[in-house]
Amino acid sequence: MIELRGVGYSYGGGNLLSGLDLELTPGSFHFLTGPSGAGKTTLLKLCYGDLKPTAGAVTIDGRDSRRMDRDGLARMRRRIGVVHQDCQFIDHLSIHENVALPLTVAGRDVAVEAANLEQLLGWVGLSRRANALPPELSGGERQRAALARAIIMDPDVIIADEPTGNIDWDMSKRLLSLLAELNRMGKTVLVATHDLALIRAAKAQVTARVLRLAGGTLSAGTEL
Repeated sequence: MIELRGVGYSYGGGNLLSGLDLELTPGSFHFLTGPSGAGKTTLLKLCYGDLKPTAGAVTIDGRDSRRMDRDGLARMRRRIGVVHQDCQFIDHLSIHENVALPLTVAGRDVAVEAANLEQLLGWVGLSRRANALPPELSGGERQRAALARAIIMDPDVIIADEPTGNIDWDMSKRLLSLLAELNRMGKTVLVATHDLALIRAAKAQVTARVLRLAGGTLSAGTEL
């Protein structure tokens, strides 16, 4: 579980976030909304330990993120899959190799994981694109590859930052279906989005809570 208690974040002499309370319980699904510049990406980074709060505490499975050393943070992040807004890849490596990178970094034998990797690429609909290079992919294919890379280590939590921001509506719904399926498998999901149509479409697939970040504070909306 990820828990924020009285969390604030300041930089450049100003407060971007203040007094945030949030619990991401196992198996829950949350949408994070708010105007551009409200600090949604910053909040996500606090949740997976890429940033440390300047006030309050972020605890992940009961451990304070401020007290984790580099090795502790690395171990913790293997349990949290992140889909970044820019979904960067190494352009000279195939999609198969890019998705497998977290296994390599963790010191696991990619050959042993080959069957799981092939199954995962099939699940996101990229079996036929496994040998393609990232610049050859469409926006939707890149987002699905990014999702596959985020979950290759079988994390407990998936955090996605505007995953549908640069893809069309049909592909947005497909990506939502993949996230909903992960949630039904027991994964905790947190999605930052400005797409209210996507949130409305989620109502038929998941039980989700809508969170709104504005003016540096977080408010919980109704449950879908």
